[in-house]
Amino acid sequence: MLSSFHRPLLPHFLPAVAAAVAPALILAACSADAPDAAQSASPSVERLTVRVHQRLDFDPASFTQGLEATTDGQLWVGTGQRGQSRLYRMDPATGAELASVDLDQRYFGEGITQYEDSIWQLTWQAGTALRYDRDSLELTGQASYPGEGWGLCATDTSLYMSDGTSQLRRLNPDTFAEEQRVSVTLEGREVDQLNELECVDGQVYANVWFSTDILRIDPTTGRVTAVIDASAVPNNAAKDPNNVLNGIAHIPGTDHFYLTGKRWPDLYRVSFEPEAE
Repeated sequence: MLSSFHRPLLPHFLPAVAAAVAPALILAACSADAPDAAQSASPSVERLTVRVHQRLDFDPASFTQGLEATTDGQLWVGTGQRGQSRLYRMDPATGAELASVDLDQRYFGEGITQYEDSIWQLTWQAGTALRYDRDSLELTGQASYPGEGWGLCATDTSLYMSDGTSQLRRLNPDTFAEEQRVSVTLEGREVDQLNELECVDGQVYANVWFSTDILRIDPTTGRVTAVIDASAVPNNAAKDPNNVLNGIAHIPGTDHFYLTGKRWPDLYRVSFEPEAE
């Protein structure tokens, strides 16, 4: 996702805005000072850090939007930028590219996930999800959705999608129809800018845009169950505000993950460990 900027409010609007938001600010302050019993009794959030076990070469031209490891040791990568977006499969051990397909130039590619024998890939603002045959990379279908597409991951029965807000959508994995959505909250407050996703053991891991935090989310409630501080992972990309951490893939059969970022020359094999006390 690319950063965006908004014009400030004009001065003659400010009194009206202040009058409108003052009651909300008072309510928010009261709520912060006196949290309700349910919130104060909620389970604590785990605080984890990243331990790097291995560095591997990665393609510094890939504007990484989606990352997924396969059971046979390969890696799917989905990339963005109009005219440069594609989906490809690589061998992370050697860096060799094994297969690739380019998106139509009108699409800005986003998150990807594998479900059974298909690969789904989101597009940013076109409201279109593309479906490919896993083996041939032939385009086998597409589906529409409202709003933007950012991150995508799959369980045995569902897909989960982020759209840059605090919303997490649960989708039918065959039709892409939306079945449910929840707001993601950290200690009672909504967290937006949810980006690349990874589904592992019934939980959803999410990169947060422009952050080095990774969230572990209970997708049934939207509650963040862990915050993973990935600030120690080296970012050796060229200097560009968009070249941030983005890409998380669980390595099947292990408790390790791959992490990378947009236009990063590095792919890291990592584990998530409790913070030292």
